[in-house]
Amino acid sequence: MFAYTINKDLKLVLPNPERDAKQLFELVDNSRKSMQVWLPWVANLKTVDDEIKFLKHVNVNFGTGESLNVAIYQKQQPVGMISFNHIKRNNMSTDIGYWLAESARGQGIMHQAVLAMVKIGFEDYGLNRLEIEAAVGNHESNHVAQKAGFKLEGTLREDILLLDGRYHDHNLYSLLRKEWQDK
Repeated sequence: MFAYTINKDLKLVLPNPERDAKQLFELVDNSRKSMQVWLPWVANLKTVDDEIKFLKHVNVNFGTGESLNVAIYQKQQPVGMISFNHIKRNNMSTDIGYWLAESARGQGIMHQAVLAMVKIGFEDYGLNRLEIEAAVGNHESNHVAQKAGFKLEGTLREDILLLDGRYHDHNLYSLLRKEWQDK
């Protein structure tokens, strides 16, 4: 079990597939229109059973140390997820992915969740480098990375195929342990 308290209202919790799948699926489903523009996996998440399978899979990966996918809880209710998607032990790095329900946006929740994951990554996991990729047009996600102190390294050209059937550019942001320690 993994749980991390950000403040009295916000927590990061390893999701329980049976307990959390329905609520997490409903959050995605209710935000589907805005989320699927930038997150191709949303189109494949069609049922609560799909969410259960996903949560079981990521919990297995947590057990093997390959990833950390946690639900963001605000006042005891899930509002999104944030993750270390692929922990690379050979070079002590990972990429951070995240999504937030439409109803929870604009409150600084994701900013606080990213800062918490940065602390977890550097202090608890001993990582040296964290990355965030955001489609160039996804202004909210780019803002989250920038506000959290990640530096823009460059743009990956036509790096992701989105729902509109076109390839889109991604901005690649990173934060190094030494940069974080110097703050």
